[in-house]
Amino acid sequence: MEGTFHLMPKSLKISLLATSVAVVLCIFLGVNAYGVRAADDSPQDGAYRQINVYGEVLQHVQSDYVVDPNIPAVTNGALRGLLESLDADSSYLSPADYKAYKEDKGGKAQIGVDVSKRFGYATIISVVPGSPADKANLNDGDIIESIGTQDTRDLSLAMIQLLLEGQPGTELQIAVIRPRKAEPDKITLNRVVVSEPAVAETMLENSTILDLKPMILDKDHVAQVEAKLKAMTKSGNKKILLDLRDVAGGDMTEAVRLANFFLKSGTIATLEGQKFPTQTFMADAAKTVNATAPMVVLVNRGTSGPAEVVAAALMDDKRADLVGEKTFGEGSQQKTFDLPDGGALILSVAKYASPDGKKIEDDAVTPGTLVASSMDDLSAPDDDAAPAVPGKIAAPANKKPVVPADDQLNKALDMLKAKQV
Repeated sequence: MEGTFHLMPKSLKISLLATSVAVVLCIFLGVNAYGVRAADDSPQDGAYRQINVYGEVLQHVQSDYVVDPNIPAVTNGALRGLLESLDADSSYLSPADYKAYKEDKGGKAQIGVDVSKRFGYATIISVVPGSPADKANLNDGDIIESIGTQDTRDLSLAMIQLLLEGQPGTELQIAVIRPRKAEPDKITLNRVVVSEPAVAETMLENSTILDLKPMILDKDHVAQVEAKLKAMTKSGNKKILLDLRDVAGGDMTEAVRLANFFLKSGTIATLEGQKFPTQTFMADAAKTVNATAPMVVLVNRGTSGPAEVVAAALMDDKRADLVGEKTFGEGSQQKTFDLPDGGALILSVAKYASPDGKKIEDDAVTPGTLVASSMDDLSAPDDDAAPAVPGKIAAPANKKPVVPADDQLNKALDMLKAKQV
């Protein structure tokens, strides 16, 4: 197909490419071709006028650029940029990408990171403890500049996630940009079958505070939280600390179920979109486990998706205080649209909102008590530091590594201790 494309006259190439963009816009705006011709007075008319502008830009690129450009690559980039200008989860997949996407059966090995796109690049949201990524000292906020030879700026989120997967034992080469470090680290990792740790349970303050730490909000881990909460009632623990820092994976249905453990009534979340029937998730008193124990929830910039739904619900419904950092901001539902050329659009069609109506994807969740992460101190430059080794944090020469105090946890405990039962 590509060889045939190169044999076409330039004017025909431009017409076909402009038409492809028109097709994408038609699907994107939800109208048919007749509507495009007839909607002279519609609010969408301005968007369709841009097709002519796009065609003219393509002509200039084709005829006046310093070298003869790869027009299909230019067009793919334009379509990808169109979708990514909406949100990180909306993607354009070329026919080749979509074929690989559909053939992927999931369940492969990985390096243990949750990723999204920020600043045009793949960005790590959170890292699974004990995973290859964790052992390489990758952290939330690190930017994956490239995967193998492919720049992540030129990849949709769907393809980035696909490339990070592979068969157990296979190597993955990535270039990572870390905070306060100009040059990327080139790291080679082995893909493994990553298993999420069980829910961690810690008794604090003479066993008066139950500290629960799930790493993912799936059915199994939420069931573990439920069992521990029920056991807490029998053992006499009086206060709850729910640690949702770096919790990015899971299922929205399970997030609603987890929030319901602590709420007898009220809204947990809503899901709504332009043409998406609004869904409202309400607390069911029959599913409540503990709605009275004083409670604090810990969040950070690695708290994303389902965990943000839980945190927002407990904060807005005045059930718990939130401590930590502003969360990542991920909470939408996607739909895939097939395109005539074999490509596809993955488009966000609805977004989750907190009980107060804030879209999590747009606004994230800001805790009432902001406390910066102590781990940020580890990325600060040190004049006495040894040369950096890819995948490792440079340790000061002749100094013992210092484990920083967990300021967020300490603040949460202080607040819980001050709460009356």
